[in-house]
Amino acid sequence: MTLGAWSLPGGLLVSVRSVEEAAAARSGGASIIDVKEPSRGPLGRADAEVAAAIALRVGSTTACTLACGELAEGWQAIASHVHRIHGLLAAARGRLSAVKAGPAGMDEAEWLTAFTALAGALPSGVELVAVAYADWQTAASPAPLRLIAAAAAVGAATLLIDTFDKQGPGLFGAAPVPEVASWLEAARSAGIRVALAGRLDARECGTALALGAVIVGVRTAACAGGRMGSVEERKVAALVGTLAEAWRESVPVPPRNNHHEVDGSQNPAQSRAG
Repeated sequence: MTLGAWSLPGGLLVSVRSVEEAAAARSGGASIIDVKEPSRGPLGRADAEVAAAIALRVGSTTACTLACGELAEGWQAIASHVHRIHGLLAAARGRLSAVKAGPAGMDEAEWLTAFTALAGALPSGVELVAVAYADWQTAASPAPLRLIAAAAAVGAATLLIDTFDKQGPGLFGAAPVPEVASWLEAARSAGIRVALAGRLDARECGTALALGAVIVGVRTAACAGGRMGSVEERKVAALVGTLAEAWRESVPVPPRNNHHEVDGSQNPAQSRAG
């Protein structure tokens, strides 16, 4: 397992449920391919064989992450699932970069116990991403600020802020922009990188990046036919372009002089495989 070290690039994360969707997302320029079965919940766990096939299709040049359901389903079962996929990938030299499981149905103490246990049970080099739900009351989980503090206490490197109810209003409907911004500031102060997701449309993807999210996660916005539809390359490419434009608008142009060049900041929207 990896805690306290970043294993993921910045940019666009696209959740996929098949090898074909993974190919479309990668061709569209996604930085991270996330394996998820959307019919099984907000972080629905895909079958091990499906997850392994997707990770192998993605290859070693693009980060691959895995949604593992909710921690309340049992950290032992999640660890076993990840190890099974890890074993399927080992012979073909495939890899998982990170896994995540949600905090629904847990209080803070229960989450700390399960998260720490799962982190210690994962294969070496696989980062465990902490998850907070913006609609935490619906999820019966710790509020984001409390979960950020708990994640910092156990050394988590990355936090995903998502929505539990995928039929609900989305991230910025569940929480206003200033509140989401306060969560990002708290995480940054604790040394935690933040991924934002939760039914984000193209405009909201730009807002997420402007607020300081290092990773912006989507599924619905990348699909034809909604969340249960199919990821399309052209939709992914358009979202990558949206993030690139939002990044350019958020970074001031440094003054030029004739004596030296000033290096710009790295564009997270361009930290992707081609």
